[in-house]
Amino acid sequence: MAQQETDEQTQINDGFVVDTEDCEARELAHRERGTARPITVVGNPVLHKECKDVTEFDDSLAALIDDMFASQKAAEGVGLAANQIGVDLKVFVYDCPDDEGARHTGVVINPVLQELPAELRVLDESNEGCLSVPTAYAELARPDYAEVHGQDAQGNPIKVRGTGYFARCLQHETDHLYGYLYIDRLSKRDRKDALRQMEEGTPRYETVSNA
Repeated sequence: MAQQETDEQTQINDGFVVDTEDCEARELAHRERGTARPITVVGNPVLHKECKDVTEFDDSLAALIDDMFASQKAAEGVGLAANQIGVDLKVFVYDCPDDEGARHTGVVINPVLQELPAELRVLDESNEGCLSVPTAYAELARPDYAEVHGQDAQGNPIKVRGTGYFARCLQHETDHLYGYLYIDRLSKRDRKDALRQMEEGTPRYETVSNA
C-alpha cells in the first residue's frame, strides 16, 4: 500500500474499496518496510482522547502506516489504531477476516463511522478483545454491519464496509481514534472483570509501561 501501484485500493462503482485482493502481498510489503513498535495499554493518555485529523498525506504518513502493519503483525492483531502505538493521529490499519472467511486488508485515514437506521441494526453479541487491554475478553453487542467513510494514504475519499467480525473490527478501530476502548462500552462489572483479566495475564507482545 505504500508503493503507488500496490497501495491504491481498487474501488467499485458505488465508492467502496475492494480490500480483498492481493492481501498477502500488500500486507507483507508494508510490514517489510515497517518497524514494529510496542503497544500502548489502557491508562495511557493517548488512548483516552480524540486523535488529531491527518492533514498531511506524505512520506511520514506512509512510514507510519508501514510501522502500524509491522506492529499489528508482531502483536498478532487484526486491526490497529495509531494511538495504540502512541501516535496522536486518526489512522487505522486492518488485516481481518469476515464471517465468511474473506480476508480484508487496508488502511483508513480520518474515519467516520456511519450511523445505521434502526431497522438495519442487527446486534451481534460476540467476544471482543483489544491489543491495548491484553489478555482480556468480554462479550459486547455491536451491529453486525458497519460502514466507515474516510481517506486512503494519498488523501482520496474512500468507503469501507464489513459484516460480522470485520464489522466489529471497523467499529472497534474507529472507536480508538475517538478516545474509546471497547471496555468503555461495557457495564461497570464487566469492565472491572476485563481489567482483572488483564492484570492476571501476561501479554504475548511488547507493551508500553504506564508507570
